[in-house]
Amino acid sequence: MSAQDFLTLNHVSKVYRRNQSLLERLKKTDTGGTKAVSDVSLTVRHGETVGLVGESGCGKSTLARLVSGLMEPTSGEIAFRKDGAGRTPRLQMIFQDPYSSLNGRWTIEDIIAEPIRVHKLRRGRAAIRTRVDELLTQVGLSPADAEKYPQEFSGGQRQRICIARALAGEPEFLILDEPTSALDVSVQAQILNLLRDLQKNLALTSLFITHNLSVVRIMADRIGVMYLGELVEEAPSEELFLRPRHPYTRLLIDAAPDMDTSDRSLHPIAGELPNPAFPPSGCRFHTRCPFAKDICRSTAPPQKTAGTGGMFRCHFDLELSNAQVIPPASKARTA
Repeated sequence: MSAQDFLTLNHVSKVYRRNQSLLERLKKTDTGGTKAVSDVSLTVRHGETVGLVGESGCGKSTLARLVSGLMEPTSGEIAFRKDGAGRTPRLQMIFQDPYSSLNGRWTIEDIIAEPIRVHKLRRGRAAIRTRVDELLTQVGLSPADAEKYPQEFSGGQRQRICIARALAGEPEFLILDEPTSALDVSVQAQILNLLRDLQKNLALTSLFITHNLSVVRIMADRIGVMYLGELVEEAPSEELFLRPRHPYTRLLIDAAPDMDTSDRSLHPIAGELPNPAFPPSGCRFHTRCPFAKDICRSTAPPQKTAGTGGMFRCHFDLELSNAQVIPPASKARTA
């Protein structure tokens, strides 16, 4: 780990084992399982935001829970940079659903004050209440809201409360797991603007999980793309959008409705996402890739470096970097 590295993941994997029968347990039979995260290596540097994108079921939320400590990896290592006293940095997480992540029996003051008390960041009720009022103001709410309950607020307001609760712990690392996906589009923009302001003012180091490329483009310094548990590409944000090296990244950009697709047709990614419990052999994306060849079906692609510290997994990266992407359906019509 270098001086600038805040978090490193080295060959991290997570396997969800299926329930075994009594006979299987007695025989100690290995029944396998679903590899939700497969051999992921990633670095987050101090003060930067790294985004993780991919379709639902690709493993990005599982990876977030592994980093947060809510789950243990099956294999691999997750390491945070420690201070001179050997202390691991404080971490907070903002979840996807603001309706289920707040205790409806607690007042907003109780909810936001809890991490302050747990970490002993303020002493005395008056000092804690003053800090709660500061945080509510910081996220665009009123100090008077401290006396209310979560059910008295809209979804966007609840997410602001979740953000205030996360900031109350004075985190050095923040994980945001789809923080706007449960909100209306107009409210999403407000929350994203708030998060960008907080990034700028607090110089937070963070991991931002989303399926929305438009969101991650404006929020992240670097972006990792996941498919069926694997990290298939990682690069600085603008480099990834201007020069995608992996066909899946290219197709994700083409399928994003808010992207500038003036030089190529907008179309969804063809085919169904395979069952993660039974991933395809070779390259996991070959069943949906318009460029797949025989080697893709039999051999997993190696990890390669590209650009300014980026990486990707593809057999034919340079050959395809400037190729026109044609969806399989279109190829069938023009054949």
